[in-house]
Amino acid sequence: MTFAIHGLNVSRGVAIGRAVLVASSRVDVAHYFVQPHEVQSEIDRLFRGRSAVVDEIRRLQESITHMGPKEAPHELGALLEVHLMLLQDEELITSVKHWITERLYNAEWAMTTQLEVIARQFDEMEDEYLRERKADLEQIVERVLRAMKGSSSPIMVHQTRAVRKSQQDLLLDDTVDVPLILIAHDLSPADMLQFKQSVFAGFITDVGGKTSHTAIVARSMDIPAVVGARLASQLVRQDDWVIIDGDAGVVIVDPSSIILAEYGFKQRQRELERGRLQRLLHTPAVTMDGERIELLANIEMPEDAHIALKAGAVGVGLFRSEFLFMGRQGRLPGEEEQYQAYKRAVEGMQGLPVTIRTVDVGADKPLDESLRDDAHLNPALGLRAIRWSLADPAMFLTQLRAILRAAAHGKVHLLVPMLAHASEIRQTLSHLDHARAMLDNRGVAYGPVKLGAMIEIPAAALSLRLFLKYFDFLSIGTNDLIQYTLAIDRADESVAHLYDPLHPAVLRLVADTIAEGRAQGKDVAVCGEMAGDVSLTRLLLGLGLRSFSMHPAQILAVKQEILRADAGKLAPWARRVMDAEDPAREMAAN
Repeated sequence: MTFAIHGLNVSRGVAIGRAVLVASSRVDVAHYFVQPHEVQSEIDRLFRGRSAVVDEIRRLQESITHMGPKEAPHELGALLEVHLMLLQDEELITSVKHWITERLYNAEWAMTTQLEVIARQFDEMEDEYLRERKADLEQIVERVLRAMKGSSSPIMVHQTRAVRKSQQDLLLDDTVDVPLILIAHDLSPADMLQFKQSVFAGFITDVGGKTSHTAIVARSMDIPAVVGARLASQLVRQDDWVIIDGDAGVVIVDPSSIILAEYGFKQRQRELERGRLQRLLHTPAVTMDGERIELLANIEMPEDAHIALKAGAVGVGLFRSEFLFMGRQGRLPGEEEQYQAYKRAVEGMQGLPVTIRTVDVGADKPLDESLRDDAHLNPALGLRAIRWSLADPAMFLTQLRAILRAAAHGKVHLLVPMLAHASEIRQTLSHLDHARAMLDNRGVAYGPVKLGAMIEIPAAALSLRLFLKYFDFLSIGTNDLIQYTLAIDRADESVAHLYDPLHPAVLRLVADTIAEGRAQGKDVAVCGEMAGDVSLTRLLLGLGLRSFSMHPAQILAVKQEILRADAGKLAPWARRVMDAEDPAREMAAN
């Protein structure tokens, strides 16, 4: 039966494919694809895990034969027997092997996937006793997962493969593999990064907001995504046909043939639109009245540099270095590893500038899921970004040395996040001097860097003269600036409707930052999500912005708006919008 789930539209486009559920478990489960030649070793791991639990249960059975009824009641023996029968159920193991062989899931993922399939069958049983057997199945799966936990692999996805086609597949192009749609309760930024260049055509999560980092990375991957879809991971079944309407923020489950055909047409129209935008690739970003606009790219990893170049970026306006630190179980990258990563990004940009932001972790970007900050009521206001770096000088100096060394290979700008106090500025500059001195003492080559500050806290936006005294350029992080100005947790879908980039207070802070920077001859960029939102391009131009940094996938669409704009004529209109009681209504009226 066809039904729709509504969420937040965070990444445009249409995706059609089979649902792949990342099942939750009381045991942490890795989800990754294996190579075809690794299938047998995964099956062997599965059997070793099962055998270990079978042996454990048999030892328990032996031990209870020597106990009295008080120590080992009959029910315990019966429970162990049920668990043993479930473990030795060949149908269960055959089904798990299917997920490994056909879908190339790792053994743990295959096990939890089959658990979910069977659990739904138990839920539909009328007999209460049989329904309760689901708990037994969950327990034995958990025991097998624990037995396998000592053998895990990094989550790397580089491979496409076919899945079995149903009759509905005939409505799709039969010459290509059926796309897959990833559905989860939540995905960390590290999870999203690990799924880059994957087989997934789209993402759906139960939680999240428009500017949560899960949404940001989805946009950087240029694939449709819907977040804040509440119960999607519970309502959608494994292998269901799913449509993601990224424009409307709607997920359609088990669509009819007519709906499939309609969305297939929308997909083709979007591809045509992309083709038209590609013609602008080598066109300079200049407004109708001759204002040259700088279009930069936001990247997460060094390998993204070639994507930025391919999209026509004239530099990297934001390299989120924290993604080098995430998902490493607390083992931070050393100086040499960071240096090599930054060097690859700098060399990959072929002489164009690269702005590297010092590590920005905390809040919705924990270093590792196991290290998520649940001890504090609001981690977004806690020890994060530059505060975290200054609290760990050894780590901070390591990163600064690596960035300075990379600057010997090209143009590097150093960007510091979440500054608010003069004392933080002075400490940062002192650490930078110390890092240079350490490299001098070692006789290691390094290069000059331009130093910039993120304006993402209202206190910083209201202290611009202080910042411009010490920094060569400013970059407005609108995501956090909006969050802190409006007291909105940007990862919380329950207050997502209050997250408003057009709030008069936000526009005033953005406009004042641009104006003050220009007055003092300092460059000002916007590197937050507002920069890549084509509905806001004309407004930002009118407010005086001349440097936009965004996901590579958004550059051509923004460039198209710039080529159609007259910046001089937009200025009076932009001031009216900013001064309006309801800026969104004022924009819509023009």
